[in-house]
Amino acid sequence: MSIHPAAKLRQIRLFLRMVETGSVTAAARAAGLSQPAASKSLAELESLVGGALFLRQGRRLVLTAEGLRFARHARDAMASLDAAARVMAPVEAETLAIGLLPTVSARFFPRVVSRYLADHGPGPAVTLAIETGAHPVLLRKLRDRHVDLMIGRMPEAPEMEGLDFEFLYEEPIIAVVRAGNPFARLPLPELLRRVPVALPTRDAIIRRKVDDFLAALGMGDLRPAVETSTLALGRGLLLASDAVWFISAGVVEEDVEAGQLQTVALGASYLSGAIGMTTVKGATPPAALLDLCRIVREMAAARRGAGAHQGQSAKLA
Repeated sequence: MSIHPAAKLRQIRLFLRMVETGSVTAAARAAGLSQPAASKSLAELESLVGGALFLRQGRRLVLTAEGLRFARHARDAMASLDAAARVMAPVEAETLAIGLLPTVSARFFPRVVSRYLADHGPGPAVTLAIETGAHPVLLRKLRDRHVDLMIGRMPEAPEMEGLDFEFLYEEPIIAVVRAGNPFARLPLPELLRRVPVALPTRDAIIRRKVDDFLAALGMGDLRPAVETSTLALGRGLLLASDAVWFISAGVVEEDVEAGQLQTVALGASYLSGAIGMTTVKGATPPAALLDLCRIVREMAAARRGAGAHQGQSAKLA
């Protein structure tokens, strides 16, 4: 007896349920079928294999000699197919928790994720659990191992104990207003006296640099109208008013490039700092995290290269 190529897996699975239960009705119920549909499937399978698989003894099914041999090989075949499916499936779902400071969450890291998905397909085995937040909050979560990686500005020296920082690129702090703001051409001190000023929140790692810059202008007592590091709020405020916002360039660079916002000349080259990846020292990263970090490095290198090219073009111009 040989099996016909038209025999279907669902017919063989249903047959094995009948072997286990000894009943067409019970096997049909387990498979979510009606009793007539299950009987029809069995009849089709017996026709395809060329022999009776069961004897009917009242309502009970009893395997024939041929049915007994077929059942033994069918079990082995189904076990092999199930094992093959397990090999092809991910061994274990994995999640990487990534903490992002605002400076990389608006543009840089979304491009990293886009590249990651392009490399791994729309249904990757690893889920990226991404959260943004203030520097102290994310740093605490990193130390508590609630995030695997933090990307943003370099922590202050006293905060670096037990941590490693890998440099990615330099990023300036800028001042921005809406495009067409009538006060944008004023000298900076006068601008800051004429319009509402928005500063980063007090727990933002760039806030101290901004405060020092304002103090150097003789405006250390300036009281901000708004404190925020959130793109949606800052952008909305600028577009709805004449306000000026001090913020990391990476937060608003797409809006600046799109012409919705424009920068204000600060004349201070020292308002810049390192962007990079912060991890717990001595931690053993999973393979998925190493792969993500590789993409981050490559995207950062491309960004540095683009910045150098733009700088050279500006010099030639």
